[in-house]
Amino acid sequence: METPKYKRILLKLSGEALKGNNTGDILDFSFIEVVAKQIKRCVDAGVQVGVIVGAGNIWRGRQGFEMDRCRADHMGMLATAINSLALQDVFLRVGMDTVVMTAVEMNAYADHYNVRDAIRALESGKVVIFGCGLGTPFFSTDTAAALRAAEIGADCILMAKNIDAIYSADPNVDPTAVRYSDLTYDRIINENLRALDMSSTLFCKENHINGYAFGLSDPENIYRVVMGESVGTAIHN
Repeated sequence: METPKYKRILLKLSGEALKGNNTGDILDFSFIEVVAKQIKRCVDAGVQVGVIVGAGNIWRGRQGFEMDRCRADHMGMLATAINSLALQDVFLRVGMDTVVMTAVEMNAYADHYNVRDAIRALESGKVVIFGCGLGTPFFSTDTAAALRAAEIGADCILMAKNIDAIYSADPNVDPTAVRYSDLTYDRIINENLRALDMSSTLFCKENHINGYAFGLSDPENIYRVVMGESVGTAIHN
């Protein structure tokens, strides 16, 4: 059996990724099942997996530009809870013991997050899905991913994106954009590259959290990254 590069990971999934190629619905369960089976391969290889999911397929706080910002962000947090429960359902169906933990108490649907219970669940072989971001407005799921990765002692944040790596510009707009296979946080900051938002980039830099950005168009990339293959962009100090 192959030896994983990482013992414990935090996988960041965008809400848009859950739509797959199905633009008519907010959730493409057939695509989510493909993603889930790749995560299960990682779990079966002995990797402890935490997952944090965004809500761009349903609602982003900044969409409510005429709304009170706090209220708009609260809607986004609730949307991540919907996505978390959808992921849990699919994960359970493919054979992974899975718990959802939310930063906002909603005990009828999920466990309330605390780091001790999260680590115990990971150590027992459960996949832990973190919902509701940090539970406070003005902070993105990128920042939530960075903080949760630090709290659970993840070896790496795996950032599953809509493009296959980090580029100097949007490759869909600029055909001359440079593709990076390796980046430091200092370079991301100095060149204002679009990898993570600035607050999470600074947090990862200060707390020595490694990251890896890759494309989710082929969900097997999740397993490849965990096994140490170079399929995207490694991020580090």
